[in-house]
Parts: sequence; structure tokens; C-alpha cells
Amino acid sequence: MRTLLLPLSARFIVYTAALTITAVLLFELYLFPSPVVWIPLLLFGGLSIIGTIDLIQTRHAVLRNYPLMAHIRFILEEIRPEIRQYFLESEKDGTPFSRDKRAIVYQRAKQALDKRPFGTHNDVYANGFEWLHHSIAPKPVAQEPFRIVIGGPDCSKPYAASIFNISAMSFGALSSNAIRALNKGAKKGNFAHDTGEGGYSPYHRENGGDIIWEIGSGYFSCRNPDGTFSAEKFEQNAKSDQIKMVELKLSQGAKPGHGGVLPAAKVSAEIAATRGVPMGVDCISPSRHSAFSTPIEMMQFIATMRRLSGGKPAGFKLCIGHPWEFLAVCKAMLETEIYPDFIVVDGKEGGTGAAPLEFTDHIGMPLREGLNFVHNALVGINARHRVKIGASGKIVSAFDIARVMALGADWCNSARGFMFALGCIQSQSCHTDRCPTGVSTQDRVRQRALVVGDKFERVYNFQRATVEALAELVAAAGLNHPTEFAPAHFSRRVSADEVKSFAELYPPLEPGELLAGTGDKRYEVAWSMASAREFRAQPRAA
Repeated sequence: MRTLLLPLSARFIVYTAALTITAVLLFELYLFPSPVVWIPLLLFGGLSIIGTIDLIQTRHAVLRNYPLMAHIRFILEEIRPEIRQYFLESEKDGTPFSRDKRAIVYQRAKQALDKRPFGTHNDVYANGFEWLHHSIAPKPVAQEPFRIVIGGPDCSKPYAASIFNISAMSFGALSSNAIRALNKGAKKGNFAHDTGEGGYSPYHRENGGDIIWEIGSGYFSCRNPDGTFSAEKFEQNAKSDQIKMVELKLSQGAKPGHGGVLPAAKVSAEIAATRGVPMGVDCISPSRHSAFSTPIEMMQFIATMRRLSGGKPAGFKLCIGHPWEFLAVCKAMLETEIYPDFIVVDGKEGGTGAAPLEFTDHIGMPLREGLNFVHNALVGINARHRVKIGASGKIVSAFDIARVMALGADWCNSARGFMFALGCIQSQSCHTDRCPTGVSTQDRVRQRALVVGDKFERVYNFQRATVEALAELVAAAGLNHPTEFAPAHFSRRVSADEVKSFAELYPPLEPGELLAGTGDKRYEVAWSMASAREFRAQPRAA
């Protein structure tokens, strides 16, 4: 029905008006031939032709959903240098992502020139400005793709992952065409695509790109009718050759400790089938897991995931909250001798979907602090060598990747960067099912704006160009591989007249320091409060 009513939509009102006026003028010209009619006929006829082209072209999603009207946006883009400062001044605290960051993605995704004149746009003397130190003797730029092998001693099928992959975004939150384009881009570029907690859908399978299957508290695609974990369904899916790693989601940066809701309006028949939930009701992801309740049980569950998947890398993702809870997990690793193959640290600044305002602004640890905490904790229990660390949270540029790798990450994931590559314009309507570009909607009419054959190339281009830029940074720093980045390679201005290196800002723990007893106040108290037998903090000894 919505397809039949397409011309009546407000999105098509200008195009429909142009068609109507053109038809009226043609009829009038037929009845009363007059030269006076030709001028408006040419004008509105031309607009009708442009609107029709907008509807059938495949490169611009906004034009497909907003024929004629969307040209205003592209006109503004053309004159952007003259209005740049106006937009920057208008994008203050309420802006979820800077226009400069979006420009990086759009340019690389569209293979446009990503160079610019007249130096940096940053205030290099402002507090918080950060930079990478370069070498007097740069290395040749590496040509081979940067990859990292993930899989500890207990893993029989390790995975050689790209240094830069697609972060967790669920089918349901994203449209089927968005999932198709992301996975097809991942297939072409030989990098990984995280499913998000929304299940392993037919659209993830369609193009055969490498999959990291994320399992959340709703156990979608591996749940019993009562919402509990189904080992049989998990095993059936996890043994697919396309799935390279299995990931247990404890929390996400956008709303840690909250759980999630896919509104009933977005729970279509195919989403219900993919997730194993009833159609037409809100799809709930509980705030906590039912498959385990203690750190020891969590380690045992990760071991079960690894076994049921046939020996593939198994790990977990979280945004760091109470420090003693993560240290409790570390103690559970030591007690059970079960170690995850990887841990993905999500920063509180991350998140591509809708979340409560207080959670997005004030709950959870930012990425760099959380990442460095996890890295140091694993060093402190002598486990860093067997557990790889991924990082996600507003990572878009090669500098973003280099910076977090210096703080302990082995690889990085990006969500909104790849959303921008798909054509997302950050309209902030993800939760309304009215996404103007077809990225985050289940409305079939709106989804048609996202043409998979065009957008998968942009996904591929963005990832490839970003890794190539990373290779240039590595070479400029005199290094051979991004895993060689260290805190000493980066500095931050902390005041108008003081600069500190990351080595000073993020002091390391020594190997085994937590086991031997640490005097580092960042860890000492939390370590004494942590227990492998429960997440709740233990009272400190007098």
C-alpha cells in the first residue's frame, strides 16, 4: 500500500507537483496552442525529467528518496567552502560527529581527492590537541595489507583479521540493503563484518563476506522460545565457514548496562524469523545475560562457544564500567585457566543507534581509558600474549587507528565510518524508521534508495583508502607495522604551555604486577575488591 501511495508522500510533493503542472500545461497546449505556454512547460517539464532521473539513478540515496528537493543539499555542498564556518559554528555540543570526520569518509568512499590546502584546520595550541611524532628517516610505505592473527592456544581455527573492520551493527537496526552492501564490500576487501547482536541474517550470508557473529543477551539466531540460549541453534550457525569468530556482547558504548529495544514498528516478518522472536511486538535485549551469572560461569560459557563453533576464536565485547568487574573476569581467567581469544573494548563515545540521553552522555568509560585499562590488566596477569584486543568507538581515520593501537589495540572496528560510506547523512532519525538514505529503516520504499551495487564499492573504497593512509603514517613514523606504535610516539597538549606524551598520560603496568601485588592506585583497590565468583565488589580487608 505504501508503494501505491508513493506519489502522495510529502517526500515526493515537489516532484508530484512538477509532473501535475507539466501534464496540465501539455493539455492546455493541446487545446489552446500558444507560445506563452512553452516557457512554463519547458521549466516544469525539465523539473519533471530531473525528478524522474533522481528516482532511477543509483548513486545518491537522498535523491532517490527526495527527488528534486534534495538538490538543495547538493547545491550547499558545492558552495561549502564559503559557508563552512557557518556550519562549523552551528555544530557545537549537540553534534554527534564532526563535519570534518564525515568529509574524510565521503571523500575516500567516493574516491575523491582527500587532500586540502592551507595547512591544518585544528588549533594546535588548544588543550587536547594530539599529534603523532614522525621520523627523520621514514620507512618505505608497506604495500601488503596489515593483518593480525586472532586465536590463542585453545583455538584450533585462528583467523587472520584485517587491521580495520566493520563494527557491530544489527540487521533490524540497519536495512537489508545496508547489510548486503556492507558484507559485499567486506568480501571484496577481505575484511570482517560484525553482525551486531541482531542475529545472523540471510543478508549477512548472501555475499559471503567474513563474519564475526555477535551474541547478545537476547541470543538472537540461537535462542529457545523462552529467550534462553540454545546450544543446538548456536552450533548449527557457528560452524558455517563464513563465520570466522564468535563474540559475546556484555555491553556497548552507546548504552552500557541498559539493554536494547527494537521498536515493534521495525520488527518485520524477516527480522522476527532471523531473531526468533514474535512479530509486531518490541524486541527486547535484556540488560544482563541469563546463560551465566558469575565471572567463572562467563569463562565457561566462552569455552562452550569456542567448542560449539568448532574451535574458532571466541571472545567478548564490553564497555568498561566498574573496574573491579573486569578484574574479576581476569581472576576467573586465572582460576579456570580459560582465556578468551580476544576482547573488544567499546568506548562510551561509540554507538550508531538511538539510546537514552543520560547513557550516551554520561555512562561508561571512554575508549582510550577503557582500552588502556584492559591492556594493562592483561599485562598485569601475564595474559596479554594470549588475548588479542580490538577497539571501537568513533574510529574513522588512520590517525584514530594509530592512536588506539599505541594504547594497546591489535585491531580496530568502525561503525559510523562505514555508515557514512553507505550514504548516512546523520539525520538522527534511526529510531523512527524514516531514515532518508535507506540505511537504518525497514520501510521497503525508503530502502530502495540504497543501491547495493553502488554502495558496496564505497564501503570497499573507504576501508582500502583508510588502511593505505595508515600505511603512510606507519612509514612516516619510521615503523614497519601499526602494531609497533607505542605511547611514546604520541603527544597531547594538556594546557597552553604544557605537553605530555602518551607514555606519561597512560603509565603501564609491569608484566605480572597484579599477581605480585601492585602499588598502582588505578588498580590496587579494584584488584582487592574483585572476585572470580561474583561480579559484585567484595569488601576490602581492613
